[in-house]
Amino acid sequence: MFKALRYFGWPLLTGVLIAVLIIQRYPEWVGLPSQDVNLQQAPQTTRIMQGPVSYADAVTLAAPAVVNLYTTKVVNKTAHPLFEDPQFRRFFGDNLPKQRRWESSLGSAVIMSPEGYLLTNNHVTSGADQIVVALKDGRETLARVIGSDPETDLAVLKIDLKNLPAITIGRSDNIHIGDVVLAIGNPFGV
Repeated sequence: MFKALRYFGWPLLTGVLIAVLIIQRYPEWVGLPSQDVNLQQAPQTTRIMQGPVSYADAVTLAAPAVVNLYTTKVVNKTAHPLFEDPQFRRFFGDNLPKQRRWESSLGSAVIMSPEGYLLTNNHVTSGADQIVVALKDGRETLARVIGSDPETDLAVLKIDLKNLPAITIGRSDNIHIGDVVLAIGNPFGV
């Protein structure tokens, strides 16, 4: 048995690894959807030395891609701070009453691609049990965390809806420190 496994094991393992690499690189060959992410970038323009009189045009373009996030998580907490004292626990053990409550949070995110990838802050989604995304057009859906980086306070979410308004990414090759910018978000749903 061991001799047969040693004889067929390496070719079998090599075949499985090659199959995984092919499926990862070319998922459409086996009938899986492609994982391409399409980002739009603004065309390169010449630098204008005068600031805008109004941000209305920029807000009109960007606002449909800005969404509200409603996060909830379950928090287990002891009924009284005295129950956290090690001396108290020594006498009464670990069978102390606990309170369970829902903690909710609000935030904002930006739809980065029509495939449903959103960019938000990590502190909004960290530890969340449920993330609800509300779009400007009135649609709501659940989101899942794809990745997060606490050091840069960024998180990537994924939603599964059709006809998503993605934001156009501006060009950063001509910006300088001191340029006027507009930050848009809607964490409180106003």
